Amino acid sequence: MNRIKNYDRLASDIDKWLKDYYYMYNLKAFVVGVSGGIDSAVVSTLCAKTGLPTYVLTMPLHSKEENSELSWSHASSLVEKYCNVTLVNIDLTETYDKFMFWVDDKFTGNELANANTKSRLRMVSLYQVAGAVGGIVVGTGNKVEDYGIGFYTKYGDGGVDIAPIADLYKTEVRELGGYLGVSFDIIDAKPTDGLWEDGRSDEDQIGATYSELEEAMEKGTGRAVDILYNFNKQNRHKMEPIPTFKI
Repeated sequence: MNRIKNYDRLASDIDKWLKDYYYMYNLKAFVVGVSGGIDSAVVSTLCAKTGLPTYVLTMPLHSKEENSELSWSHASSLVEKYCNVTLVNIDLTETYDKFMFWVDDKFTGNELANANTKSRLRMVSLYQVAGAVGGIVVGTGNKVEDYGIGFYTKYGDGGVDIAPIADLYKTEVRELGGYLGVSFDIIDAKPTDGLWEDGRSDEDQIGATYSELEEAMEKGTGRAVDILYNFNKQNRHKMEPIPTFKI
């Protein structure tokens, strides 16, 4: 799904949007987690290109070697290219292992809960840096993940302050990445959240490709319509305001 006719104009519009928000709230920095995937690569590049202080965080946590290499390579290339970018590496592996060691065994047997804890540790790290430098955490979710199937961790990678690409489909994010000069190794990499020991991809977990989900979301057609509906229903609690009892 590609609705964008002019990626130069798109990049310019996002640049202005980021700068307007930055100055409106008297911010001091953008803070972005870099995973080695296309979404975080595009967002971190967009932030870097504003010329405003940008902190890019690599946060390995039992990460696959190839993901760590892509993450580090991209973050390092931004530091080399943009003088406003600072690279921060926080290895969370030992922190996670210690946390899980001290949690009673009856609470550590659920793989999904464990994966979500990894994502939330990364969120805590991002906000620690953002708080220290007077910045905000910039989200890296795309349209399918954030508004279609709710494919993110509540108060993990879903815990952000602004979301510059959340109205772009994955296909459009890849195209924008190509325009911005993101490495083809990252553009072509299989999407993964990096939270599972077996290295399963996003599409393995979802049961459909992003292209199929985009078609289902935009046109209501294709084999992924039911998958989109079921994920949306299951994860609706992530995408709506917290239910509040009112007197």
